[in-house]
Amino acid sequence: MALSEDPTEATTALSPSPGDSSERRGRVRLRRAALMGAPAFALAAGLVVLTAQGALAAQFAISGMPFTVTADTLQGTGFGQFGALDNMPEGSPNAGDTGGQILVIVTAIREAQLTNLCQSVALGGTYLHITAGNKGTPVKASGLTTDSTEISGKLAAFDNIEIGGDASTFDKPPVKGPLGVFGQQADTVTIKDVRQTNYATTATRFTLPDLHMSFSSRGC
Repeated sequence: MALSEDPTEATTALSPSPGDSSERRGRVRLRRAALMGAPAFALAAGLVVLTAQGALAAQFAISGMPFTVTADTLQGTGFGQFGALDNMPEGSPNAGDTGGQILVIVTAIREAQLTNLCQSVALGGTYLHITAGNKGTPVKASGLTTDSTEISGKLAAFDNIEIGGDASTFDKPPVKGPLGVFGQQADTVTIKDVRQTNYATTATRFTLPDLHMSFSSRGC
């Protein structure tokens, strides 16, 4: 192909128009933005998938104030239990000498029913007192997890229990535990006269018939 002998023509042919340069820069910026955003999007998508699969439990910063939960009967299907650490916000006045961390027993139940539920938390000389499910209709919870430092009951019964499994491999409860953590799971659980000292409770759905909330001089 012959080169043009006219220098004006050569300059015109090699130099992009202002519009072409602007479009090119726009395309470069768009590609850079897409590349920078891809890792963040992939991470967020991965967390959503892992949470949905139960590999990660949704967590929040605890207040560090324990509360008591009691019930005449707790019945559940899809039971699991393992250890974990709950964390308070940095600088929490409730941290004391714990460093803002509490070692807890996580109890996870896919579907649970509780009769005559009582929950109370001490608030400097008085108690916030909550009751429900004490008039023949039980409290119901789906995807229930409780983070406890103490659990007791008059009688506990389990169907097809597995003790000593790695909590990250559980498939019966609604959430899995951390890799390498000792745990147990069962098809069903029944506990009579259950009493828990809790630092957190979560559920995907919580139905409390005959709910009553008040301040009281006594806890549960």
